[in-house]
Amino acid sequence: MIVLGLDTANGACSAAVVRDGVVLATLSEPMTRGHQERLAPLVREAMDQASVAFADLDRIGATVGPGSFTGLRVGLAFAKGLALALGKPCIGVGSLEALAASQPGPGLTAAVIDAKRGQVYLQLFDGGAALMAPDALPVELAAARIAELWRGGPARLVGPGAALLAGVAPGIQVIERPAPDPVALCALAAARPADVPARPLYLRAPDAKLPGGQDLPA
Repeated sequence: MIVLGLDTANGACSAAVVRDGVVLATLSEPMTRGHQERLAPLVREAMDQASVAFADLDRIGATVGPGSFTGLRVGLAFAKGLALALGKPCIGVGSLEALAASQPGPGLTAAVIDAKRGQVYLQLFDGGAALMAPDALPVELAAARIAELWRGGPARLVGPGAALLAGVAPGIQVIERPAPDPVALCALAAARPADVPARPLYLRAPDAKLPGGQDLPA
């Protein structure tokens, strides 16, 4: 199976091409804006590096959030459009799950994204199995949730919000990644059923408003 994985939901524009677990190409550029202009050229560069034709792809994976509202829409719209044009499945993968899979290891993994306004997006995993659904929580409540679910042993905080929870427990490892590894995203997309629709995951309303103070459409 050949998978193209895309991520624009957080602090990078990333793409990878993986065939049956073998990495053919991986590109990632840190950025918080400009994903829309950079994504298509980046994907073309990854496909050229992998020496794979678009028609040979078996599926396309994309992060669906939580994360930047604009960024995740850019990546998901591109992935869906490409999948439709090629007649291939578009597979959605949660940003927090992809972050956790980017730093595998024994024990507890807490994927953390800075949601601003004193909140984080949080999801906990143990051995790859989710211990909770993705959630938007105040920093203090997120720390309490980790303390509640951690049974001791190795533990790590992973993601662009990891430092916000660094004091949750002595000795916990802090790994500040701006975004998931697109190779890990490809692995998750390859393991998903092909008929699961890719939908954006919003855990709270957007900060931006339309003229007149109206919320942006979901």
